[in-house]
Amino acid sequence: MALILNIETATSVCSVALSRDELILSSKESNEQNSHSSLITIFIEQILKESETKIENLDAVAISKGPGSYTGLRIGVSTAKGLCYALDKPLISIGTLQSMAFGLLKYPEIQELKQNILFCPMIDARRMEVYAAIYDTSNVEVREVRAEIIDKNSFNEYLQNSKVVFFGDGASKFKEVLSGHPNAIFIDNVLASSLNMAELAEQKYCNNQFEDLAYFEPFYLKDFIAGKPKVKGLH
Repeated sequence: MALILNIETATSVCSVALSRDELILSSKESNEQNSHSSLITIFIEQILKESETKIENLDAVAISKGPGSYTGLRIGVSTAKGLCYALDKPLISIGTLQSMAFGLLKYPEIQELKQNILFCPMIDARRMEVYAAIYDTSNVEVREVRAEIIDKNSFNEYLQNSKVVFFGDGASKFKEVLSGHPNAIFIDNVLASSLNMAELAEQKYCNNQFEDLAYFEPFYLKDFIAGKPKVKGLH
């Protein structure tokens, strides 16, 4: 029974939702590129105003911890930790891929599938690489989160034995190289969202599964590599 502010900035989506007892009271999100820093505090103010909620009445702040965009994760985690320090509230972290898989369970096309299936959320990690994991219908992790280069043989051991649903902004890469495997199901336009975090955050709140504010860091999975700026006149 908690009032939780949920923040998702691990991908191109900037998404914030306010939930009480797993139910969404208000939410705002945008898929505009590089907008996290300019939108996140505005979204928080807007959903608190719309729901007539004072920020000091929050019970906790939940953050999507990654993997994903280095910059997006830092912005989201810094905002969440700042709020928790200022309000003296606990911080809850939710795995981004787990949250995406949990949200997909509610899709009508998934509920129509009667057989046992697996879920493979994918986040674009540039070139032919993705961040991916596999979950079952109970949202239990079957294969751990990895950064991997996609080819036609990826996930073959799972596709041999069951239907696997691929989704997320990295799934189109796999769809291009897989060549129509009969057990592969692709669902388009599934993005990370704070709307998928509410129930998972409530469960962690009830179980007192909080992060240490002083030491918590995003789950980057890979080291950040900055591109070198081009110098004019040099080729």
